[in-house]
Amino acid sequence: MSPAPRRRSVLLATAAVTAAATAPAGAATPVRHRASGPLVIGHRGAAGWRPEHTADAYTYAVRAGADWIEPDLVPTKDHVLVVRHENEIGGTTDVAGRPEFADRRTTRTVDGRAVTGWFTEDFHLRELRTLRTVERLPLVRNRNTVFDGRGRVMTFQEVIDLARRLSGESGRRIAVFPETKHPTYFRSIGLPLEEELIRVIRRNRLTARECVVQSFEPSSLHRIAAARLGLPLWQALGTSGSPYGHAVTYKDMMSPAGLREIASYAQWIGPDKSSLVPPHTLLADAHAAGLKVGAYTFRAENQYLAAAHRRGTAPNDFGDAFAEYAFHYGQGVDAVVTDFPDIAVQAREGLRR
Repeated sequence: MSPAPRRRSVLLATAAVTAAATAPAGAATPVRHRASGPLVIGHRGAAGWRPEHTADAYTYAVRAGADWIEPDLVPTKDHVLVVRHENEIGGTTDVAGRPEFADRRTTRTVDGRAVTGWFTEDFHLRELRTLRTVERLPLVRNRNTVFDGRGRVMTFQEVIDLARRLSGESGRRIAVFPETKHPTYFRSIGLPLEEELIRVIRRNRLTARECVVQSFEPSSLHRIAAARLGLPLWQALGTSGSPYGHAVTYKDMMSPAGLREIASYAQWIGPDKSSLVPPHTLLADAHAAGLKVGAYTFRAENQYLAAAHRRGTAPNDFGDAFAEYAFHYGQGVDAVVTDFPDIAVQAREGLRR
């Protein structure tokens, strides 16, 4: 099959989902079942089609067939958990254009790196409520900028409420998949994430079917495990270096011995998808240790695809995302974390057929 018709099929399929996600609730036709195969996790919602971590992005993801939705957690000054990719919000909200908050611009050292901007920990929730969300990657996903200013910063509680409402709408149990962001840093400034996360989980009586907690920092997961919430834990893994504040390297964590150690406190690992490509044996080693494997982050643009799956040379054009899913599904991953859950679901349906 020639490249042009295949790409057209991707765009036609995603356009159909767009229509469903943006239609009034009563007119939408959400996906009401999950085919057998890997779980599809909406990365910050459906970040490929809507500004990330917005109600629109999460709703799109679920209506497209995502099984879980992922909120990244950071705290406000009054210690409320809100969902942003980073605590620096200059690139994901309109704060930079708000003169009343000009004096909040500052430089902080987060995980050993100097960052300049506006930070959630310097705002009370009522102040964050006045901000509006914008597309984080406007040069990559210009199409998403049409939604700039239409969303607001959500709390983790609001994401839980939305997931439950969407579960009822879809007839499927939609899980939330929170990540503790920079937990060592926030602990150092008196805004620990874990205690508040545990409180919210208990208040909502979240079960193992409704919530899976992830972090790159093992110490954060150990704190969650100590609370005996009965929830699955997911150890996220980088491609180099170490989790911040930890002596162990990601390379050591991905060794057979390291995986056995992870299995003593977690049920999942979440490696970068590149770590699962042969000659790497991580997938088989993790399964041998009794761990499930969820790979991140699947996107459709050429610059995020393996070279073999790119089409043309324009970095922001869509490549052959279906081929990449087919490869990883064929390898036996248990879940995929994706900016484009609609494409991941369609690829999974193709695998089932």
